[in-house]
Amino acid sequence: MADIQNLSSEIDIRRAKIEELKKEGKIPYKERFERTHRLSEARTLEEGSKVKVAGRIIFRRIMGKFGFTKIMDVEGALQVSVGRNELSEEDYDFYKKMIDIGDFIGVEGEIYKTQTGEITVRAEKVTLLSKALRPLPEKFHGLTDIEARYRQRYLDLVSNEETRRVMLGRTKVLNFIRKFLTENGFLEVETPILQSAVCGASAKPFMTKHNALDKICNLRIAPEVYLKQVIAGGFDRCFEVAKCFRNEGMDQQHLQEFTMVEWYASYWNFEDNIKFYKSFIQNLLQEVLGTQKITYQGVELDFSKKVWPRINYVEKLREILGFDFMEYTEPKALVEAIVKSGKLPASEFEGVKTLGGVIDLAYKRLIREHIIQPTILYNYPACLVPLARRNDKDSRIIDMFQILCVGSELAKAYSELVDPIVQREAFEEQARAKAQGDDEAMDLDENFMLAMEHGMPPISGLGFGVDRLMVIMFDQPSIRDVILFPLMK
Repeated sequence: MADIQNLSSEIDIRRAKIEELKKEGKIPYKERFERTHRLSEARTLEEGSKVKVAGRIIFRRIMGKFGFTKIMDVEGALQVSVGRNELSEEDYDFYKKMIDIGDFIGVEGEIYKTQTGEITVRAEKVTLLSKALRPLPEKFHGLTDIEARYRQRYLDLVSNEETRRVMLGRTKVLNFIRKFLTENGFLEVETPILQSAVCGASAKPFMTKHNALDKICNLRIAPEVYLKQVIAGGFDRCFEVAKCFRNEGMDQQHLQEFTMVEWYASYWNFEDNIKFYKSFIQNLLQEVLGTQKITYQGVELDFSKKVWPRINYVEKLREILGFDFMEYTEPKALVEAIVKSGKLPASEFEGVKTLGGVIDLAYKRLIREHIIQPTILYNYPACLVPLARRNDKDSRIIDMFQILCVGSELAKAYSELVDPIVQREAFEEQARAKAQGDDEAMDLDENFMLAMEHGMPPISGLGFGVDRLMVIMFDQPSIRDVILFPLMK
C-alpha cells in the first residue's frame, strides 16, 4: 500500500509540474527537436565538437550548482554535465526543479572527456521535450518480473541491456535476410494474410468472418501456395517475410503469431536449397554475431563446417525401430508395431489419428530430440508433406530436407510438387485425414490447383521461423524473449 501511495504522490507531483508549465505558457510536450547526432554517433566525435542530442533521462545527480545526467536511446547512453557556468540561473533552476528521471530532453553543447575518461556533453542548453507522468521502475537496472517485461516491453527496453541487444539483433537479422536474398536475385513480394483455404502447412488455423463477403476465412498458416503462384506468373525467384498464425499450443518454441521467411527459386531442386541455405546461415551469423560458432544453453554449435552431417530420415527410423514402417498403411497397426518394438509406449500416441502423425511423432521422439549439431535430415515419407515432390525412384518418399540442431527445426525445404494430378491426389488424401479427425490437415485449394494446371516450372522452396532462429542465435530461454510484444493472458 505504501508503494502505491508513493507512486500516486509521484504522479501528483509530476502532474502539478505539467500544470505549472502550462500556466507559465511553456510547452511540456514539444513538437520536435533538431538533432545533429544520435547518441551513438556523438560518442565517436572528437573533443570540442558541437552537438545537439536527445534522449530519455535514466540517471541524474545534482551537487549544488553542478551535476551529471545520462540520457539514452535503444543504442546506448550518453553522459551530460549540467552547471551554472554554462546555463543561466533561471535555466539551471528550471533543470533542477522541473525535469525528472524518465523525461525526454534535448541537449546542445560541446563534447569533452571527464577526468575518468568518459565521453560527456557539456550542456549549454537543456530543453524539456516530453514530460513523463510516471517514474521509471524503482529497480531501474533490471526489470526482473517476467510478466511485466513482456507486458511493458518499453520499460524492459529502457532498463535491460540484454533486451536491447536481442531486439536490435532482430532488426539486423531481418535487414540481412532482405539484403542477402535481394543480392541473390530474389524479389520480395506480399501475399494475403486473410485467406479462403487452409493450405501450406499442417496446422490448426484461426478462423474469422468476412462480413462484406459473408464468408468464413482463415488467417494464413503459411504463404507457400501463393508464393508458388507468383513463381507460375514469371517471378523466377521470390520471397516473403510473412506473419503467420497457427491456433495451437504455446511453449518455449511456439507462439500462435510468428514470423516466417519463405523463398522459392525456379529450376532449383532441394540440393540447390541445401547449398544456398548453408551460405545464407553462415553469412548471417558472421555479419550479425561476428562468428559462425555460437553457444546455446551451454552447448557450442558449429555452423562453419564445409560439410554438415546428413541423416536419411527413412533409413534412420527403420534402423531404430527394427522394422520397415513404410510398409504400414494404417495408423493403428503402426502404433502396435512400434509399441511391440519397445521403442515407445502406447501412451505417446494418444490422440494421434493419422499415419503421418504416428510417423512424425516417432521421428520427433527417436531422432530429432537427439540431434545437437547442425544436421541435414532428408528423404522423408510422402505422407508427411502433401506439397512436396515425390522421389522419381520411390513415390512413397519426397525430395525434402530439414536443418536441425539442439533438437529443433531451423528450416524446412523441398523440391516442390508441380504435377497437378499427383497434387490433387495428395489433397484428397488430406481430406480423408481431416475426416478421420486430423484438424491440422490441409484444405483442397482450387485456386492453387488452377494455377498448377496452367503450368509451373521446377521449383524448390524453403521456409524458416525467424523467432526460433533468434532464440538460438541469441541464446534466449524462450521465444517470447525475442518478440517485442508477445500476446499475454
